[in-house]
Amino acid sequence: MQLRKRMMQDLELAGHAPGTRSQYVSSIRDFAKHHGRCPSTLGQEEVRQWVEHLSTKGLSPQRLRVHYAALRFVYGKTLGRPEVVSFLSSPKERKRLPVVLSVEEVARLLQQICVFKHRVFCATLYGTGLRLREACQIQTRDIDAGRGVIHVRNAKGGRERLVGLKPSLRDLLRTYWLHERPAAPWLFASRTGKHFSGSPISKALADAAKRAGIDKRVTAHTLRHCFATHLIEEGTDLRVIQVLLGHASIKTTTRYAQVSAGMIAKAKSPLELLGTKG
Repeated sequence: MQLRKRMMQDLELAGHAPGTRSQYVSSIRDFAKHHGRCPSTLGQEEVRQWVEHLSTKGLSPQRLRVHYAALRFVYGKTLGRPEVVSFLSSPKERKRLPVVLSVEEVARLLQQICVFKHRVFCATLYGTGLRLREACQIQTRDIDAGRGVIHVRNAKGGRERLVGLKPSLRDLLRTYWLHERPAAPWLFASRTGKHFSGSPISKALADAAKRAGIDKRVTAHTLRHCFATHLIEEGTDLRVIQVLLGHASIKTTTRYAQVSAGMIAKAKSPLELLGTKG
């Protein structure tokens, strides 16, 4: 069987998202093209040469990790030769705190989104903490107004979950549905009847941020960061937020505690204690 086909099957069996599968296959295709041979005929020396070549291209640590993960997968899983890539270690990336807006800034941002559909979509991102791809692929059957939840089926890593549907968002979505009548089965549909791609959202958010006087870089994922951070500031347990965000590890969720301005402001400073000493 052709290696590419076998690898695609293995990636699907492993539960990797379509985007991840495409990235891994593309990376291995570049690896094979670099050597002019099928990876099944290559060994550790060729892999080392490829890694050295990648290091000269100025790629980000994130992009390098994708290449290394693709190599580990094709040799560890598809070809069954994990010893070929046993030397690989993923490059570390400097940890940056996520950009978070205040509640007031989010309100101003949403008000400045001109297209009604885009405004509702962004309100859904902020009100649920969904990833962009997850929100794009919500179907009307996923909305359970009676229980106050949205069923997230196309989640990262194949982990289905439920997120909250509060009355304010429920009413907004009803108004939107009556106004737009999106093509079935999608809640947010494109003009061609397919699910919403989300491609116009980046520009809509950037333009709205400018009009709202917000000088931070705002993306769809920023609204997910805001969702998590604002819940922490309201006292929501980290474990609950982990489930709502669909994080596999609580370690990923705890970074939002680091950017919670409310929690930081409430923390006492030892300097304040000096005023109490006689």
